[in-house]
Amino acid sequence: MPTRSVLMVLFDGVQSLDVSGPLEVFHAGGYAVTTASPGGRPVRTSSGLTLLPDTDLDLAAPAHTLLVPGGAGTRGAVDPGLSDRIAALAAEARRVVSVCTGTFLLAAAGLLAGRRVTTHWRHCATLAAQYPELTVDPEPIYVRDGRFLSSAGVTAGIDLALHLVEEDLGRDAALAIARELVVFLRRPGGQAQFSAQLSAQLAERDPVREVQRWITEHPEDDLSVESLARRAALSPRQFARVFTADVGVTPGRYVAGARLEAARRRLEDTRDGVEQIARACGYGSAEAMRRAFARTLATTPADYRRRTR
Repeated sequence: MPTRSVLMVLFDGVQSLDVSGPLEVFHAGGYAVTTASPGGRPVRTSSGLTLLPDTDLDLAAPAHTLLVPGGAGTRGAVDPGLSDRIAALAAEARRVVSVCTGTFLLAAAGLLAGRRVTTHWRHCATLAAQYPELTVDPEPIYVRDGRFLSSAGVTAGIDLALHLVEEDLGRDAALAIARELVVFLRRPGGQAQFSAQLSAQLAERDPVREVQRWITEHPEDDLSVESLARRAALSPRQFARVFTADVGVTPGRYVAGARLEAARRRLEDTRDGVEQIARACGYGSAEAMRRAFARTLATTPADYRRRTR
């Protein structure tokens, strides 16, 4: 089958951007894209848009890349006929891709057991509970495990599609498409789905909210539990308990996320050297910052800067 063929599965309740984002990327790359739905029927997206597929899913020819988008229609009971057809098409595809909660459909089809995957951050816990045989990583915007690729919510599907174009046609082709669509070439797959501030809760208690603000504005400071507890006028033990209850993560994890985010933004927005950024963000050394990037983003600060510029 041609490398540049893509079959996109449509169903009622699909997220329209999960379809249109990757479709625009592949179309710009000259791929043969086919959309298919059960019975070939028009489908209504989660936002009320009606999509007219090219063909009946049961009649669709296998493609090099099978893409399963997400949306409200992926949650709840999955039609066994849809699962079976996805499994059959996946068996003949070279690559199997899910966008957002499309991961649920691949899991329901029995395709992801033992694999590392991701999905929209809001649904990661549900996916892990529903399919405990999966390793669900809530952090990255997309994950690859063999021939299976999964991405986070909505616009992350564009990043993943650009990654596949770069894999097939080279970086220059992917860059040309990104420029045409006025998007980044692509965010690296290990980039976090959400900022440290947005992924955590805003504390209910004023002293803890003030500590959150201080951490964000002063990543270079002493941000140990003891120091933060003094700022909140609490004992270290009480502060750690209250902070975790209010924010949803421990103080240490919140600080680590805030420092990483500060470093990411400096790499994106300034020409400061890695050593200078490491000191400004509280890492103490460039090596400590490199370890944090490798652990969380699976990349180096230098490579992160190159990819996001």
